[in-house]
Amino acid sequence: MRHRTDSGLKSLWISSAVFFTVCVIYYMMSVSKTDGHYVYPIDDAYTHLAMAKNFALYEMWGVTRYEFSSTSSSPLFTGFLSFLIKIFGNNDQIPLYVNLIFGAGTVYILNLYFSRIFESPGSVVLSVLFTLFISVLHLQVLSGMEHVLHVFLLALNIFCLTRPEDKRAVSGFYLSLLLMGMVRFESMFYFAVLAFVFVLLKQWKKAASVLLTGFIPIAAFCCINYQQDGYLFPNSVMVKGTKLAFDGHFPQQLKQIFLDNFLLNTSFYKIGFFPVLICLVLIFRAIKGKNFQRVVQDHFLLIVISLVMICHSMFADLKGLFRYEAYLLTGFSMVIIPEVKGCLEDPGSYLKKEKVLSVFILMNVVLMFYKFFSAHRMLSEGGKNIYEQQIQSAKFLHTYYNESKVVANDIGAVTYFTDIHLLDTAGLASVETIPFNENKRKPDAEFEYFLTRYTADRNYDIAVIYDAWLQPYIPKNWKKAAVLKIKNPVTVSRDEVSIYSINHTSGHELQENIRKFKWNRNVQVTLMDEL
Repeated sequence: MRHRTDSGLKSLWISSAVFFTVCVIYYMMSVSKTDGHYVYPIDDAYTHLAMAKNFALYEMWGVTRYEFSSTSSSPLFTGFLSFLIKIFGNNDQIPLYVNLIFGAGTVYILNLYFSRIFESPGSVVLSVLFTLFISVLHLQVLSGMEHVLHVFLLALNIFCLTRPEDKRAVSGFYLSLLLMGMVRFESMFYFAVLAFVFVLLKQWKKAASVLLTGFIPIAAFCCINYQQDGYLFPNSVMVKGTKLAFDGHFPQQLKQIFLDNFLLNTSFYKIGFFPVLICLVLIFRAIKGKNFQRVVQDHFLLIVISLVMICHSMFADLKGLFRYEAYLLTGFSMVIIPEVKGCLEDPGSYLKKEKVLSVFILMNVVLMFYKFFSAHRMLSEGGKNIYEQQIQSAKFLHTYYNESKVVANDIGAVTYFTDIHLLDTAGLASVETIPFNENKRKPDAEFEYFLTRYTADRNYDIAVIYDAWLQPYIPKNWKKAAVLKIKNPVTVSRDEVSIYSINHTSGHELQENIRKFKWNRNVQVTLMDEL
């Protein structure tokens, strides 16, 4: 036992040292390009911060302090940030500190889990590092988003589920379920599939317990949300999620779900295809000579994670800084590695014996390196992108239009660093624009008419938008004052942001303010000749 404990500590220290060294290197690389202050490589992190700030300081659940907006797709994470801001003050580095803590917790859980499977510290370290880097957890840590907490809770849940004899593990299993849904709403797929597989095993009480534990917090939040804005889920879920309605568009919706989102989705083949193939091979091999329930029981988690992957692909999202699938790839690693442990313990013999599985495993390793190098580009340039585009725009607004009425379509930094009144054309912060963005709806003449009338009737001052998100339906009563352009866009949607004067009000003053503002040297500012 003493030897096992020493080996576990050794593998924990090695895994932690490698992982956090990678994090520190990318942190320093980013800070060197953002004037010494760490900037998150994705604007969404500042959306969480804006809501947390407003809830902590003004008791308003919204990206602005003036009205409710269900913008956060992670109520628990945003609420936790708000609690910390209330205690320690408004500091934009708080999400980074939180992620470092939960990142360390994830390494610890994974080390415990794999130490029960392998005797060799080397095999444990390789398993832990593969899991961390296939899910690109270093990117998640430095992105300042909720995905590290989501990964931690899933890892804890699976670890506890595999230790049914331990009463503390049973409590950990249900506690992690209770929290997961409020961290990411995609957890609903996990709850539903977990309960479904328990039903296949005729474990009715466990199935009911999983559903109640997972869905009660979500149901409570949905009730509160519906009372406030008329929607059950946060705006981002309403806008980005796949909506299934039994109307005239039903055939098109089925095509989107099964073809566009799943079978023809290249992201699925980069992320979930080979893990699912490994699971299928392992399951089908066990079918011969066993009854159905025995196969399900012996391969419980393989079935669960594979089905969750398929559901996630069809009804959620599999793109964007590799963050949405991080929890799934962590789950796949935790359930597949114990089944193919011989690949780490004796790779030569395993390769000769398991040629098909070895090819699939190799493809996952290749994809791990692909994702690592893609993450390298995001981490090395992402903070710089956000600093030069979103934060520069926010500083400009704070200087000249801090409490003005502003139209925007990338809303994180411009709401966190200012006190503007906001209309979000993408629908994440404004329920008025959700109908024009649901089910990946494209801009049209109806949306242009709405924006024209809405911004005129309510006396909006300026717009700071990506033209491409509204083209060719930008309202005619908006007059372009300037274009801000950056180089090498990686984590921003476009390289150009346009600033518009709305209703021709103070157009020349707007241009003069743009001219006077001290923009970052890497931002190319072009003023329009006619306004």
